[in-house]
Amino acid sequence: MSRSLFPAAALLLAAQLSGCASSTPATVSSATPPAEATASTMATPAAAAPATPAAPAAEPFQVVSEQFADLRILRYEVPGFEALEPKQKELLYYLYEAALSGRDIIYDQNYSQNLRVRRTLEALWETNQARRAATTNTQQVEQAQQFNTYAKRVWFSNGIHHHYSTRKLLPEFTPAYFKELVLSAPERSLPLLSGETVAQFVATMTPVLFDPNVAAKRVNQEAGKDLLTTSANNYYQGVTQAEAEAYYAKKIDKNDQRPISYGLNSRLVKDKQGNIVEQPWKVGGLYGESLTQVAFWLNKALDVAETPEQRAALTKLIQYYSTGDLKLWDEYNIAWVHDTNSDTDVVNGFIEVYGDPLGYRAAYESVVSFKDVEATKRIKTIGDQAQWFENHSPIKAEHRKKNVVGITAKVITTVVESGDAAPATPIGINLPNATWIRKEHGSKSVNLGNIVEAYDRASAGGMLDEFAFDEAEKKRARQYGALAGKLHTDMHEVIGHASGQINKGVGTTKETLKNYASAIEEGRADLVALYYLMDDKLVQLGVMPSLEVGKAEYDSYIRGGLMTQLVRLQPGETVEEAHMRNRQMVAKWVFEKGKKDKVIEQVTRDGKTFFHINDYQKLRNLFGQLLRETQRITSEGDFNAAKNLIETYGVKVDADLHKQVLARYQKLGIAPYAGFIQPKLVPVEQEGKIIDVKVEYPTDFAQQMLEYGRKYSFLPHVN
Repeated sequence: MSRSLFPAAALLLAAQLSGCASSTPATVSSATPPAEATASTMATPAAAAPATPAAPAAEPFQVVSEQFADLRILRYEVPGFEALEPKQKELLYYLYEAALSGRDIIYDQNYSQNLRVRRTLEALWETNQARRAATTNTQQVEQAQQFNTYAKRVWFSNGIHHHYSTRKLLPEFTPAYFKELVLSAPERSLPLLSGETVAQFVATMTPVLFDPNVAAKRVNQEAGKDLLTTSANNYYQGVTQAEAEAYYAKKIDKNDQRPISYGLNSRLVKDKQGNIVEQPWKVGGLYGESLTQVAFWLNKALDVAETPEQRAALTKLIQYYSTGDLKLWDEYNIAWVHDTNSDTDVVNGFIEVYGDPLGYRAAYESVVSFKDVEATKRIKTIGDQAQWFENHSPIKAEHRKKNVVGITAKVITTVVESGDAAPATPIGINLPNATWIRKEHGSKSVNLGNIVEAYDRASAGGMLDEFAFDEAEKKRARQYGALAGKLHTDMHEVIGHASGQINKGVGTTKETLKNYASAIEEGRADLVALYYLMDDKLVQLGVMPSLEVGKAEYDSYIRGGLMTQLVRLQPGETVEEAHMRNRQMVAKWVFEKGKKDKVIEQVTRDGKTFFHINDYQKLRNLFGQLLRETQRITSEGDFNAAKNLIETYGVKVDADLHKQVLARYQKLGIAPYAGFIQPKLVPVEQEGKIIDVKVEYPTDFAQQMLEYGRKYSFLPHVN
């Protein structure tokens, strides 16, 4: 409920760049992890290049690595890392290892067979490459390439379901080819269960991979369905939606002003006696093997923490992982919010609940970063005015916060991301998610500056040229679009998620708005940003030069919400992902409500549809009206109104427009989704102590995924 997924200006990346930069090896060593972990690979020192005037200039960093299926793989730099103090680098290295040590968890959370699938693909990778190299048979080459593409898609999505639509990814290679690969691979490399034969393994895994009816959807949000039994995620076992809701209805006191986040870090199951019980994710419990590694590296980070506040927060996080106690999770979040003086920072935990249709259970993720001091000035300027924005919001007075406290806003330089945050990454984060902690202690809002920069560098004008209404709109987008997107993210995260309050006794949105909570919350935060992007206040603050920036964002948002995001759907599909639902809901609602005054006009020209904004101030007023309503829904817990808003405006797709958009988009040859190869931190040791840490920039997505599989596989095949 607190994440921006991508810049509006770069909703769909449009460049067709190619080429890769080579990484620079350094002398490698690693601090010793627990016995379960494997040692890191050794690399040899690189020869220093002669510093002569005749030396050729370094090639520019290549952001785009490759494209396949509907995905583009990008790379990002970590500017400023070399200038950090040695202890800061060492701290970031430990946090980097902690982040990646939890990688197995997200696979298992997404689907119970994902780890077996991933390890199968890893085991078969080299066999497949050898078969491809050894044959000239066109069909065999095609099958081998299809295997490679499928493996990369699974790695990108942290499992066999599409990272965005959550629909099952089906291989294009045949079951027969899969069987051939399995029989050709060393048996010891296969993820066999105890007593399982290779033949049984093939029989078990074939439907998991190839049957469209087995685990068809990771997250089902279809109204009228049992959202648990029709979802393939591994958050519930043997429990129906009605049983889960009844279980928590008995536990939760809606009058509790400081409720713990029930269900956040556990699996809900039915035991042999038919009782519903929670299996906590903790050291010594479910996912304990991975969390032991995470806690190990966090413990090492304690020794080099920047400030007492940072050390206190990390101590609470370790205690939480060791016990699974959600009260400690709250204590950690409070300590983390109050750590405002450290330049380095980490998000690590079970955080976002988008993968649970009921919004209780959270996916593992981690983001390791340090502050971009110069870029932070813009976002801090906005955060410092949080009370002004709250006081001038168009929402009802009783829904406003009387005292907005502790919003720490900054731009960060991302070092590494893991779990639910990678390879597809957010560009903005506002945490913690607990509304009472945000109200009493404040929050941290961050813009992932170098991630946004990588998106911007990988973007070009193909989408704009095809879908923008006229030259004026294109010119405005090219001049102000990048800034508009950054400001939208800033306002969404810093002001949007931190604004408003829930009425006493109503309960949290996951209890009241249920499966519509995420879409309503993201829509509400978007509307805060949109409303103020056409306010002179932002010009007065000096964060944007004129209201033309706001107009550029309005153009982009309407274009995306009504048209261009449809390229992410297959014909006949409805909108189900929370962010897509919220954008379509907002755009379609203001379009419909403004029809009488032609606030937004639908224009057909040369057989192509465009949406043109005729009156930006009237559109702003409509955004304000919808903001008032979404805040009322949130504050009062009005489930029926939330359902009506999302189902009426956010779900259904105009089939004819969708078909047209897909045809226009197909001609551009652009993949609609993008994610990242992660930088690699390499410690340099002297006499057993880390004296420096180097950054390498890998260029091969598959090789990074294989390396991660070798180094960070701690969980059993099935959990």
